Amino acid sequence: MNITVIGAQWGDEGKGKIVDYLAADAQIIVRFSGGANAGHTIVIGNEQFALHLVPSGVLYPDKRVILGSGMVIDPEALFDELAMLESRGINWNDRVFISDRAHLVLPRYREMDRQMEAARKRPIGTTGRGIGLAYSMKASRDGVRLADLSDEDRLVNLEEKDIEYIKKWRGRLLALAIDLPSFLYNHKNNYTLFEGAQGALLDLDSGTYPFVSSGMSGAAGAAAQGGIGPRKIDRVLGVFKAYSTRVGNGPFPSEFDEHSQSSLCQFIRDTGREYGVTTGRPRRCGYLDLVALRYACLVNSIDSLVLTHLDVYDTLDDFEACVAYKVNGKLLEYFPAGIGDLAKAEPVLRKFKGWNKAVKHTRAYEELPMEAREYIAFIEEYCETPVDIVSVGYERSDTIVRKSPWTR
Repeated sequence: MNITVIGAQWGDEGKGKIVDYLAADAQIIVRFSGGANAGHTIVIGNEQFALHLVPSGVLYPDKRVILGSGMVIDPEALFDELAMLESRGINWNDRVFISDRAHLVLPRYREMDRQMEAARKRPIGTTGRGIGLAYSMKASRDGVRLADLSDEDRLVNLEEKDIEYIKKWRGRLLALAIDLPSFLYNHKNNYTLFEGAQGALLDLDSGTYPFVSSGMSGAAGAAAQGGIGPRKIDRVLGVFKAYSTRVGNGPFPSEFDEHSQSSLCQFIRDTGREYGVTTGRPRRCGYLDLVALRYACLVNSIDSLVLTHLDVYDTLDDFEACVAYKVNGKLLEYFPAGIGDLAKAEPVLRKFKGWNKAVKHTRAYEELPMEAREYIAFIEEYCETPVDIVSVGYERSDTIVRKSPWTR
């Protein structure tokens, strides 16, 4: 059985925790896109792990994890991360693999990335880690894959310093290389999780272009870059927070007003720990944008939703969610493609009553406060998609499963 887990907002939705939780019942976890610009935080007891390249399931001792064909891999960052895991008692040997079709991020890409960003009149807000450049090189057919590392003809167009860098890491990378489609076919009876990076609204094709990631962060990427065909995906889960956040530049219709709602923004940022795992940057915060969430469900064929950070609202008397936009006086109930319209969009808000009760230790959906259940029911009705999992804290155990995604 194959399950795809993607972010249904602008990233940072808590996918790492959810993949880690669901990995208990999986044998293989494949991350199909992104690079070291992504960051997943997993909390187990008193320990916290920040992962950037390695799939979230690596913390289980019996799971095999694979960096997929759509990833762009910085070798230095990867082996630093593996060394960190080993230093903390996580044995990754014979469990971490890389698709031989995955591309590399070369050192000079980082400086080129920063120069391009500095030259833009309206910066995108990249992390400057060379991710966009690696994808650009891939699209222009100038990239380097693991499969190319021993092919001298494929390296002739590279600079000498690139070749020296590749030689430094070649042996260690090729020791982890696999043919991903063949591997998954040979393990087709396993339970496999496909883990996305960033979020659906940052997808290169369906996101808020040009303020998007350079890779495929939507569900289609699991098939295009995960080593299987689209008909082999059994279920798509979309992870979203009880509110919305965004990192970097770009339109954000439901963002809190920095003056009138600055205290609410800071409360959510601090309570929800809304600071970038990779960059440490404070995230922009806003109301849950149901227009955008419904759009994400539509373009990704999301079968069920996973709600995270519900506990952040525990102490609020009331809160709001965005149910439509006003653009130039016109009411919009769909998510427009033009960033000009999104930049001008004013959120139409609906108020919900808070529950003033801690939900962290709740383990059954029926035990959630009535007000929390009413909020979830409204989301389900608006998006026409069930919320099957609710996360009420950072730890694995802080999870309510209404319906297991592994149920056929």
